[in-house]
Amino acid sequence: MERRKLIGIGIGIGAGLAVLPAWWALNRAADEPGGDWHTDTAPLEQAFPLLGPLTDAKWVSSRDGDDRGLPSPELVISGLARLAPGKLAELTAAHPFVSEAPAGDFSSWFEKPLGGQGPQDPQWIRSRELDRDGTGGSTSLWFDRRSDTVRFWARNPYGQ
Repeated sequence: MERRKLIGIGIGIGAGLAVLPAWWALNRAADEPGGDWHTDTAPLEQAFPLLGPLTDAKWVSSRDGDDRGLPSPELVISGLARLAPGKLAELTAAHPFVSEAPAGDFSSWFEKPLGGQGPQDPQWIRSRELDRDGTGGSTSLWFDRRSDTVRFWARNPYGQ
């Protein structure tokens, strides 16, 4: 009986050690510069349906790799996406825009991977009509006309 317990413990420890290299490799990949963001556009298209189909994206979430040690009850997503050709012209024809730049260059703890990303010398514009601010969440959008890029910051973008 004791021998079976020892074999079981040995197998359990061996399985745990086998998982360690995989965890370490994933953690190291996340630490590599330029690869610590999402590129899938579907979640953004769901969060921002008014923007239509997006051609590419770089974004991060406050729930990704929470290095603060405290889980956040709120989801925040932040990043950049490219609009389909003609979409920004459609939006600017339908809504009033003003020149306004985002407050900082991705300064939150989870936004650090995006620092320095985005269009070169952007000329940001913003429409308060396109921003959302409600009890469940808020969204801020800035657009660069020259690159058809949208920069976004959204708290609870899915109404969570």
